[in-house]
Amino acid sequence: MKATEIIKCRGHYNIRAEHPSTFEITKEEHLSEKGTCIIGIGADKGALDLSPEFKKILADDRSELTIKFRVKSNEFTILAFGSSKMTFENHTDMVFRRSAFVCGRTVAIYSDHVAKTFPREIIELLQKEEEMIIEMSASIDPEALSPSVPPLREFFHSFEEVECRAHKVSDSHQE
Repeated sequence: MKATEIIKCRGHYNIRAEHPSTFEITKEEHLSEKGTCIIGIGADKGALDLSPEFKKILADDRSELTIKFRVKSNEFTILAFGSSKMTFENHTDMVFRRSAFVCGRTVAIYSDHVAKTFPREIIELLQKEEEMIIEMSASIDPEALSPSVPPLREFFHSFEEVECRAHKVSDSHQE
C-alpha cells in the first residue's frame, strides 16, 4: 500500500528551527519567536485534512514515511514512521517527532531529523518567506517489523560479543 500527499506552505521571518525533538507545519498565518519547532506556516493542510487512505497507511505500525522538502532549488528528505496510535485530529497542525509520543497533531514518529537538524540554507530561505512544497509518501511493507519493536540485539549482548566481568573475576580467584 502506498499514498502520497502534497502540502504547500511558506516560511516566516520568525522561523528559528531550533527545536531538538520535533518539527511542525501549521495552517496558522503568524509565528512568534517562541515557535522554535515550526518550519512552515500558511499550510494548505493540517493533520485532519490528510486523505483517508494516507491516514489509514500511517495508522499502521509497519508504515514508513518519506518526506521531501523543496524550497526553490534546495531539496531535503527525511524518513519517519507511522503508528497505530495516531488519530490525526488536529485541523491546524502537523507535528513530526523524533520520539514515539503521539497526540492528535502527530503525523510521524521516529523522525531521523528535527527542526534543529534541517539544512540551514533551507531555513534561511524560509526566513525570507519563500514557498515550500512538501511531498509525503507513506507506504507499508507487510513483511516489515514495526519500528516500535526494536531488535533485541540492540538491547542484549551475547556472551560471544561481550566478555562477562563476573567470569573474569572468578577466573582470577582460581589462580
